[in-house]
Amino acid sequence: MNVYVVAYPPTLLYLVMHESPGKIVVYKATTLFEYCLSSDPNRPCYVLRFKEITLMLDCGLATQTVLNFLPLPLVPSTRLNNLPGWMPRDISDPQLEGELKECCGRVFVDSAPEFFPPQPKIIDFSEVDVILISNYLCMLALPFITEGTGFAGVVYATEPTLQIGRLFLEELVQHIEQTPKATLASHWKEHLHVLPPPLCDSQKPRSWKHIYNMRAVNSSLARIQMVGYNEKLDVYGAVGVMAVSSGYCLGSSNWVISSHYEKITYVSGSSTLTTHPRPMDQTALKNANVLILTGLTQTPTANPDSMLGELCMTVATTLRCGGNVLIPCYPSGVVYDLFECLSSHLDNSGMTTIPMFFISPVADTSLAYSNILAEWLSTAKQNKVYLPEEPFPHAFLVRNGRLKHFKHIYTEGFSTDYRQPCVVFCGHPSLRFGDAVHFVELWGSNVLNTVVFTEPDFPYLEALAPFQPLSMKAVHCPIDTSLNFTQANKLIRDLKPGTLVLPESYTQPPVTAPHRIDLVVETDRPIISFKRDEVLTLPLKRKQGRVELSPELAEFLLPNEVRTGVSLSTLTGSLQVKDNKHTLKVLEEGEPKAVSTVGKKRIRLVEDILNKKPSNYTWGSLDIDEFIQKITQEGITDAKVEQVASGYIIHLQNEDTLIQVEDSSTHIFCEGDEQLRLRLRNILLQCLNKF
Repeated sequence: MNVYVVAYPPTLLYLVMHESPGKIVVYKATTLFEYCLSSDPNRPCYVLRFKEITLMLDCGLATQTVLNFLPLPLVPSTRLNNLPGWMPRDISDPQLEGELKECCGRVFVDSAPEFFPPQPKIIDFSEVDVILISNYLCMLALPFITEGTGFAGVVYATEPTLQIGRLFLEELVQHIEQTPKATLASHWKEHLHVLPPPLCDSQKPRSWKHIYNMRAVNSSLARIQMVGYNEKLDVYGAVGVMAVSSGYCLGSSNWVISSHYEKITYVSGSSTLTTHPRPMDQTALKNANVLILTGLTQTPTANPDSMLGELCMTVATTLRCGGNVLIPCYPSGVVYDLFECLSSHLDNSGMTTIPMFFISPVADTSLAYSNILAEWLSTAKQNKVYLPEEPFPHAFLVRNGRLKHFKHIYTEGFSTDYRQPCVVFCGHPSLRFGDAVHFVELWGSNVLNTVVFTEPDFPYLEALAPFQPLSMKAVHCPIDTSLNFTQANKLIRDLKPGTLVLPESYTQPPVTAPHRIDLVVETDRPIISFKRDEVLTLPLKRKQGRVELSPELAEFLLPNEVRTGVSLSTLTGSLQVKDNKHTLKVLEEGEPKAVSTVGKKRIRLVEDILNKKPSNYTWGSLDIDEFIQKITQEGITDAKVEQVASGYIIHLQNEDTLIQVEDSSTHIFCEGDEQLRLRLRNILLQCLNKF
């Protein structure tokens, strides 16, 4: 029995009964708030507050701040050490000396790199109940949020997101810890206004932080509970959350957040292209009240297939000329596809003997783990598992010595296997730390060598800036399989959300292509845009909530059918609230009755309400003819009836009385004659249905 509560004084609930037993829907208004803690749509961090629950959507880390710092070489670099120092004009601060260095007109900070994590200024991280992680690229700020902040909630992520995210975090920490800086620079932040660009344009540099340590990483990862696709999770009885495949990378998810009567969907880092992950699941995302969209492509003018073809041609051309190729990369993701496509292209080009090296502190774990995640792969990859074959060809390449992987360049065996020309995959794509720094320094002076940028997270010219002048060729082939604007607009049309919430940058053409008005999100749905540090009130007012009706109280219901399929009844009970679940139970004798006062006004006690409860309740519309007939029988014979737009007006001339009858109310104006008013009221009640 579904029971819908109709508004009435506290003593009474009108109930409309349907099929499912013991459910009551209470109308109650609650607002949905969103807090934006990130300025990068591809490294999002948002907080929702709804139904007294605080949910964090992703915890992306802004990493482009590291481009303001000098690289951390694996071996001491004479070139970097001899860069001239830089001081602003008319500033004589001895503490600033040695913090800034200049390279080819660009000023860098000579210190360990710093990152810009989400800030706990508009939201207290200790108040966050749940963190939902979309993919392993959007969890690099997790230790900043969960450690040392009082966070006591739970983190949900899929198994690949947890395991591959662990690889990203470990690699990031090891890259920086293996090349520690003797001094740390901070005084430059006090003179931001006199620094040259882009340093002067830095966003809140005082809030930047050095990287966490492995202890913080392990502690934060221990908080994660693994979930599967389409697994429904209960969040403290208030809302349910469910992860569905987003098609972007292994284990990547979109999230559905729902209550009994509201639905919010969070689409982040999604792809409709056919690559190695399981395809995007759109069905569960349809017809949401609110759709939060982020993580669209960072390279809207570049086609991933074209970029992959250009990369293969560039690599083959460089190798034919005797040069080496460096591909700065992450330890997982697109790099798997690069191994597959590039090795196939080189085989077809007659270069089967060219070695490929994959260098990362987590290289062996990444390669091994990717081949045991069959359930998270595309159908084509899954089918290979049952043949049985490895879903990815890099296992075959490793066995045949074509792809060699090492933790570092100084790992035992690397110097023995290393030969040129070759292709090297290593991190970090920013070229500020990791083995990639060594190879740029090693190969940068040779025009035959090439560095190919495939990761879209860092502007490649800024990444190369501290290595100038550079003789090796630089080729930009960004491969971003995230939704482009055409795909996003089609997705929105298919999903049909009530309201679309998205970053402000998606509503205007990108800075790199201001004339491309097609590179925006266009929809007939209401749009709400946001930017960092904004707090939004989203158009989702919670109007209904579910109440369980106890079997004991249900036995007292005496439904009266008022029309076919609709019955009414009354009830009096005790409303108990526990773990966000509401239950109506029998009001026991002797149950404590609350007493409260506000100023001099005494709030009515439960006893007062029960004592004034009417024995019968009326319903239905007033039959005017029957009413006139009854007042005539009572001796009132001068009634005149006038029909108006809102109902009827009955004029009793001798009694100097007006009766205004509307659809939902009746008003009697009798100039203070209380006896006449009560007499007319009793006659009117006789004309209405009762239960």
